[in-house]
Amino acid sequence: MPTVSNDGVSLYYDRAGEGDPVVFVPEAGLGGWLWGWQHAAVAGPYEAVVWDLRGTGRSDAPDGPYALETLAADLEAVLSSCEIPNAHLVGCGLGGAVALEAARTSSRVATLTLFGTAPRGEQFDLEPLFAPPDDREALADSLEAGLSAEFLESQPADVREGIVDWRADGDADRAGWEAQVAALEGFDATEWLVEVIQPTQVIHGGADELVSPSAGRSLADGLPRGAFETLEGAGHLAFIERSRTVNDRMLGFLEAHTDDE
Repeated sequence: MPTVSNDGVSLYYDRAGEGDPVVFVPEAGLGGWLWGWQHAAVAGPYEAVVWDLRGTGRSDAPDGPYALETLAADLEAVLSSCEIPNAHLVGCGLGGAVALEAARTSSRVATLTLFGTAPRGEQFDLEPLFAPPDDREALADSLEAGLSAEFLESQPADVREGIVDWRADGDADRAGWEAQVAALEGFDATEWLVEVIQPTQVIHGGADELVSPSAGRSLADGLPRGAFETLEGAGHLAFIERSRTVNDRMLGFLEAHTDDE
C-alpha cells in the first residue's frame, strides 16, 4: 500500500496507468471511490493518482481542525512522492479549494478541472452529504444530497448499494469530516484568483444543492484562464451522473493542454 508522510501524517495514495499524471482530490469526507467513474477513462492514456485526504479512508486521521494550507501541503507531498513535476488536478468541493490553493502555491500544477467549487467558504453547504460510515441507511439517504433524484431513480438498486458499500469502507467518520470542512472556514479566494494562471475548467451540476452553480460561474469568471460549463439537471457529484459527458470533456481538455506544461 503506497503511502507518503507529511509532518508525521501517513497519506495513502494509489496510482495506475502511464503518461501525464492526473491527480484527483476528493470532496470532504469521501473516499477514493468517488473517482471510480473517471479512473478507468483516465488511467489508459494518462496516469491516474487517487489519494485519501487526511481524516479519510486509509490515510491517518490526526485531530483537527485542518487548515487548507495543510491539505495543500499533503497534496504536495503526494506529488513529490510520485515524482510528478506537473500534474493535472481534478477536484470536487473541498478538493477543488485544495486544488486552487495548490495551483497558487505549487510549481507542480499544470491544469485544473473543478466540480462543485466556489471561491468562498461560505458558499459551500456540505453538511447534507455527510453520513456515518457505520450507518448504511444514512449513507444511502445522504446520496440524495449529492445526486439528482432523476439519476438515483434511474439506477438499479445494486448501483446504490454498491456506492453505500464503498462509502462504508472508505469515507471519513464525523471527526474526520469536521476536521476537513474546517479548512473552508474563512476561505476566500476572490482576491487571489488572478494568481491562478493555469488553464481551468469549472464544471457544475445545474441542480447542485450544496454549492450554487452561480458560485461556480463566479469562480470561473475570476480566473484568468477559467471556463465554465453547466450540466443541467445534475447534482453536486455531476461527474458520477454524467460520467460519459464529463470524461469526454476532461480528456479533450487534457489533450488540448498537455503541451502547456
